[in-house]
Amino acid sequence: MKRAAITAMLLVAFSSLVSGQGEKPAPKLELRDVEGRVLRLSDYKGKVVLLNFWATWCAPCRAEMPDLVKWQREYKSQGLQVVGVTYPPVELAEVREFIKSIKVNYPVALGDERTKAMFDEGETLPVTAVIDKKGMIREVIRGIIFPEEFEQKVKPLLRQRTPGPSP
Repeated sequence: MKRAAITAMLLVAFSSLVSGQGEKPAPKLELRDVEGRVLRLSDYKGKVVLLNFWATWCAPCRAEMPDLVKWQREYKSQGLQVVGVTYPPVELAEVREFIKSIKVNYPVALGDERTKAMFDEGETLPVTAVIDKKGMIREVIRGIIFPEEFEQKVKPLLRQRTPGPSP
């Protein structure tokens, strides 16, 4: 019985390592948004953050953005904050035109390969880091974040209590 419990615990720990999942603190991140203002990831502590890496030339990225806009609108009052990070090459005018055309209702910052590598070193776009209210990365979703994934991986985090001040 004891051996089975230990084996089960080791399998859970190993699968967490292999999948790259598990909690780890989000890195300090300071970027400029499309208007030139400073955007800090730490400003969103106490919120569930979907940090979405995308590019104007990426068709799947463009396809998922209407859902991100919808979720930001519907769940902002529950503590959701979507933050878009563009991926090079970036034509600022093209980014501004695109986000205006689909009425993006969340901040969009200018990123680079190094910024994305803090969360995911692969070449896949879009990539969305799910960061909980404590500032811990709970999940990195490679590819489009589908409504079912949002239901399973993000909504439960919105229901969690906001952490109080540290003693």
